[in-house]
Amino acid sequence: MHFDQRTQRALREAGLSTDEIRETSKRVVEATEDDAEELGAFFADLETVYSDMDQAHSAEEFPEHEVEYLDLFTHANDIRGYLRFSTWGVPVEGGRVLSTDLVELSLGPTVDGRVQFAASREALR
Repeated sequence: MHFDQRTQRALREAGLSTDEIRETSKRVVEATEDDAEELGAFFADLETVYSDMDQAHSAEEFPEHEVEYLDLFTHANDIRGYLRFSTWGVPVEGGRVLSTDLVELSLGPTVDGRVQFAASREALR
């Protein structure tokens, strides 16, 4: 079970049994794995993505990025990994699917923020 002791206690106080907490934990893990698979498929199907990332070296409102790969793994409810573009890369520290054309990743150092990626610039508007 991936819930910490404080969360488990709160769930028990809310009336859930140990079996119900265990089942809920299992569903969270499965949902995390599903999200990671969807994120991976989103980037695997695209050679180029657009983002709302602030970049000092780009005048574009929604800069273009050539994708090399997205490598993700999950642990309980965490999604971690690495996103590699043609000339740079960044650690991934979370993510979610917003629509079929739009995803959001929490990126680590050097970006340190949430960034939306889309199949087209129009999807970011």
